[in-house]
Amino acid sequence: MRSNLIVYLLAFVSGFSIMSIELLGGRLLAPYFGSSVYVWGSIITVFMLSLSIGYLIGGRLSLYRPTLHRYAAIFLASAACLYPLVLIAEDVMAAVFERVEDPRYGSLLASSVLFIVPTVILGMISPYSVRLLTETTERAGHVAGRLYFVSTLGSALGTLMTSFYFVLWFEMNTTLTALTAALLGCAAIAWWAGRNPQG
Repeated sequence: MRSNLIVYLLAFVSGFSIMSIELLGGRLLAPYFGSSVYVWGSIITVFMLSLSIGYLIGGRLSLYRPTLHRYAAIFLASAACLYPLVLIAEDVMAAVFERVEDPRYGSLLASSVLFIVPTVILGMISPYSVRLLTETTERAGHVAGRLYFVSTLGSALGTLMTSFYFVLWFEMNTTLTALTAALLGCAAIAWWAGRNPQG
């Protein structure tokens, strides 16, 4: 089914985006709070908690007549919440640093302010994807396993590309803008697929 292939592709892109944003988070915080284990611990904690909340919300939303148009709305919302980082990240980190110089709590607060909302929304994509792909309960486990394989493969590639290449080739805001564009593209593809279902 063409729509199933599209869901797998979009789940791949979401996995790629999540890990790319997480790695960029470390680069964003470094000028203010360094790159110690405290900072990375804060970033990882914020992302893991945010994703877990997103999984819960996405799973709940998938119970109510899941459609590709609503799937597109999740990608659109994630892009809308990601792009403001290009505009406000520096100001947010400066404001937090002035008030909380301890790298442990300062990085935790800054990470929370910057990344919780977009990461929660990105976390909603995986369970919603599973629901869109699941036709029978007997195949649910197989579908979920394949979906998470594709999504995690995207995460691995996002980690590699961001850490090996993007941070060397591009300014951070350029990469964030490109990720925003990719998510907007995913929204457009899902919307188009919802209007033109075939198989």
